[in-house]
Amino acid sequence: MKFLLALASLFLASCATAPQPPAAIDPAQRLELSPRHHEWITIESNGRQLHAYLAFSERSSLSPAVLVIHENRGLDDWARSVADQLAERGFIAIAPDMLSGAAPGGGRSSDFATDDARREAIGKLQSASVLADLRAAADYVRNLPSTNDRFYTAGFCWGGARVWQLANAYDGITASFVFYGTGPQEPEGVSGIDAPVYGLYGGADARVNATIDRTAEVMRAAGKTFEPTIYDGAGHAFMRLGETTEASAANRRARDEAWSRWLGLMMR
Repeated sequence: MKFLLALASLFLASCATAPQPPAAIDPAQRLELSPRHHEWITIESNGRQLHAYLAFSERSSLSPAVLVIHENRGLDDWARSVADQLAERGFIAIAPDMLSGAAPGGGRSSDFATDDARREAIGKLQSASVLADLRAAADYVRNLPSTNDRFYTAGFCWGGARVWQLANAYDGITASFVFYGTGPQEPEGVSGIDAPVYGLYGGADARVNATIDRTAEVMRAAGKTFEPTIYDGAGHAFMRLGETTEASAANRRARDEAWSRWLGLMMR
C-alpha cells in the first residue's frame, strides 16, 4: 500500500511540473507536431457562429475541462498552444475566438491584418456579448461526454479580466485563474463568485498590479477566496514571453513557476 501511495505521489508531482517549451519550436510548430487530437468547432451564440479550438487529452478516464480566454491579440497560435499544453497534462481545453464575426467579411481573429487591428476590435466588444460567448463555450465543453465535473477557467491579459466577469455570473466553476488581468473594484463585481480565484502577476506590471489590493479588499469583504501571486521581475504577458528563445530570466522563471502552480492547484 505504501508503495502504491508513493507511486501516486510521484505521478502527481510529475504532472504538476511546467510543460517545457521545445527549443526553437514556435507555437505554430508545436500545434503541427502535437500527437493530441485538436479540432475547430462552431457554437451558436449571440445569433451567430462562435468559433472555438478544442484540444483533447489522451487518457482512458474522463477529463477535467479548462476554458482558455485569449489576450487582446485574439485567438493566436500561442493561445491555442496553451490549450495543447493543458491537453498534454490530462485536460480537455476549449479556446473560443472572441473575435468571431468581428473581422472584415465576418471573419475571426486570423482574418485581421495586424495585432493592432485585433486590439481595436476587442475594445469594441460589448460586455454582454462577451459573457454570452463565454457561457456558450463553457456549456459546450462541460457537456462533452469525455469531461468530468471539474471545470476551470483561465485567461491572459484581456482574457484575465474576462475570467472575473464569468466567475461572477456563471455557476459550476471549480476554480478560476487570472493571469495579469485587472480585477473588479466594486462589490457587485464579486457578489456572484462561488469558487476560488487565483491571480498570477508579474512584478514589473504596475498598471495591472495597482488593482490587486482593491480586488482583494472587495473579495475579502464578501467572504470570497482570492489568492494573488506576484513573480518578482517578470513583466506583463510573461506566460507567452517566457516561452520565447529571447525570454528574460525573470519571465522564463515566472512562466515555469506559474505553470507549476496552476497545474498543481487543478490537480490537487
